Amino acid sequence: MGESNVLVACTGSVASIKIPKLIEHITNSDAKSWKRIGDPVLHIELRRWADLMVIAPLDANTMAKISNGICDNLLTCIVRAWDMKSPLLFAPAMNTHMWEHPLTAQHLSTLRGLGYREIPCIKKTLACGDTGFGAMAEVETIAAQVMAALLPQQQHPSSSQHESK
Repeated sequence: MGESNVLVACTGSVASIKIPKLIEHITNSDAKSWKRIGDPVLHIELRRWADLMVIAPLDANTMAKISNGICDNLLTCIVRAWDMKSPLLFAPAMNTHMWEHPLTAQHLSTLRGLGYREIPCIKKTLACGDTGFGAMAEVETIAAQVMAALLPQQQHPSSSQHESK
């Protein structure tokens, strides 16, 4: 199987402390950070480079922005420019009361309707002390779903959006 480029993005959730562990689970020892900062259209270059994007954690604010088509930062611009034939996974993470708010259900429905794949949050005691749904899925769960989403692309390289890496 060939190599794949996974764009790992995170938003302003407490769960973002798990990002190094997630990267460790889904990438090999040659993992690199993006270094082509001189490119004036960075969100387009990142979209072209990536075979898959995973947003973990996806906080309530960024979820609302994406579901409403707002693209006012690098992450939301990448999502807005995303090639809809490539997988985009997201792992929500927010306070239980934010999770239970009716707007969250609307935003999730919109993202799923676009074809983005949700990695469901889990129930536990959150950093704020509240207990309930809203915690980001376990790193191993996210990594397994990323790897599963990459399998079809690796088995059918001719369908890949990228001709050469």
